[in-house]
Amino acid sequence: MSHDRSLLAAVLLVAVAAAVIGAVIGEFPDLHVYRYGGRSVLDQVPGYESDDPVTGYPLTYPPFAALAMVPLALLPGWLAAGLWTALSAGCLAGAVVLVRREHDQQVAGWLVLAVAAGSPALEPVWQNYSFGQINLILMLAILVDLVFPERRWSGLLLGIAAGIKLTPLVFVVLLVLVGHRHTAVRASLSFAATVAIGLVAMPGASSYWTDGLVDPKRVGPPQLAHNQSLAGALTRMLGEPPPTVLWLAVAGPVALAIIAVAAAWWRRGDRVLGACLGAMAMLVASPVSWSHHWVWAVPVALVLWERLRWAAAGWTAVFVARPMLWPPWGDRREFDWRWFEHVYGNAYLLAALALGSGAAVAIAKMGTEPSAMQDRMQS
Repeated sequence: MSHDRSLLAAVLLVAVAAAVIGAVIGEFPDLHVYRYGGRSVLDQVPGYESDDPVTGYPLTYPPFAALAMVPLALLPGWLAAGLWTALSAGCLAGAVVLVRREHDQQVAGWLVLAVAAGSPALEPVWQNYSFGQINLILMLAILVDLVFPERRWSGLLLGIAAGIKLTPLVFVVLLVLVGHRHTAVRASLSFAATVAIGLVAMPGASSYWTDGLVDPKRVGPPQLAHNQSLAGALTRMLGEPPPTVLWLAVAGPVALAIIAVAAAWWRRGDRVLGACLGAMAMLVASPVSWSHHWVWAVPVALVLWERLRWAAAGWTAVFVARPMLWPPWGDRREFDWRWFEHVYGNAYLLAALALGSGAAVAIAKMGTEPSAMQDRMQS
């Protein structure tokens, strides 16, 4: 009990420190857009017909996301920034606790504080904070449902996460493959509910599904170096966004292969690694995976640390060094990259592919050895 209290104190300390920093800084561009979406719902004006007046950025998330941001729109900017940063940092700390406990490893308060304090050295985490993004919050929600799918209401958080950002729907496929079809159904129904609620609550919501969703440039230049998906890599190599058929022909099989490996690890009892590999499939297959989407680098590093220290160090180094920004980038300069610049310019993508390949080789070598899940059932 005292240990649990110390962990809770560590998480709260992380959140409070983040709240102070966030409130002092206060100007997070994506948070402005979130609040603009919430204000659109409150004022009952079409949020997709104009851009956020503060940043000039468009609202690119589904209508339900705007509804979820209504509380932020009701707060002063500094308070919204503080609470949002606190929630993000608290979710990161919570993910550290979840990952360590699921692997039956000791979780000390000092470790939670150390990881929370050190994680901004990883470019995706730093970008998530500096933009005021939602990825750390969604990551914990997804982890909870993937690691504990037997709970009565498991799947609801995943469905809500998909209602906010769509790409988490990949995890529904993973749940089906590992035999948790009821959880997958709950996630699907939860997602469907977010679509219906968004259509009712937000004026002009249908335009997102008919126009915005199919516009590949709605979230920014797809060739930008920060887009570390297969579609981004293909765009940089081809000099233009790839045809949909080509993108599906490349991204589809790769993502399905990683999902299959994720399911194999999940069934052997490593649910965290399974969830992390599912996230890699999501990031690889998405048309746009900005670098701040790659906050899953943190739980992956924790998982690797328990298996191969050198792999964990190498993995972490990639996200600290941010090699995709070494070549010239921005203003369409990605189209002029030389062949070797495409190598480190797609570092996050290649790291994910290496992780998936390594996990596939490792699970194949394990063959018919008893899984951790089977050991638990027999003991």
